[in-house]
Amino acid sequence: MRPADGAAWITGASGGIGRAVALRLAAEGWTVHATARRPEALDALAEEARAAGHPGRILPLPADVTDPVAMREAVAAIEADGGLALVLLNAGIYLPMRAGDFDAGKARKTFDVNLGGVVNGLDPVLKAMIARGRGHVAVTASVAGYGGLPGAAAYSATKAGLIAMCEALAMDLMDLGVRISVVNPGFVETEATAVNEFEMPFLMTPDAAARRIVEGLGRPGFEIAFPRRFAIFLRALNRLPNQLYFRAWRRLTR
Repeated sequence: MRPADGAAWITGASGGIGRAVALRLAAEGWTVHATARRPEALDALAEEARAAGHPGRILPLPADVTDPVAMREAVAAIEADGGLALVLLNAGIYLPMRAGDFDAGKARKTFDVNLGGVVNGLDPVLKAMIARGRGHVAVTASVAGYGGLPGAAAYSATKAGLIAMCEALAMDLMDLGVRISVVNPGFVETEATAVNEFEMPFLMTPDAAARRIVEGLGRPGFEIAFPRRFAIFLRALNRLPNQLYFRAWRRLTR
């Protein structure tokens, strides 16, 4: 999709990957509707795009992804203003917990944001794009969805669920003129990963991640996974017998 085809919409746009992608798309001429819960952060993001002289613009659209009504209203507002061409459902949280401090409340919150938030956005987005017969929607999952990681039981579960959901939808959407992509980043410097106490291999900046995502959205294919070497390594790791897989991850994360 191109800027002339309609607007872009990004959830989780107040920081990290979402913020960096919004700025990169604005630099390429897109009108970007940016959604997050913090209006002041979105206003600062829009001002940064203006100050940089980007040919596109960022329009704050505050909302909570866990509220399905708010998501429907956000999509309706964008559709009334010209229509959606490109969507990145990116909002997510990471609440680490080990078996000894497993917390159903933390797990439920992770499910509500990471899975429920995407579902709440997908519902109105797919309806609008299928009715129009075109559009591109991308979902930010993670390489953590390839298999369970220490301290990330709930997080890995949500990301695995997102990957499977996108795979299932891709098979239907092939005949409906709509493209879906799954974005599987490795470790990115964000507020979420700052809590990790282990050394994170191939750690990259949000700007570097955003460049990979935007470039990937412009190419054919279903999965946008990066860094490539790390994604290949993790896929190979997940083919190991369970006991070897467990031992490898325990050693990697100490």
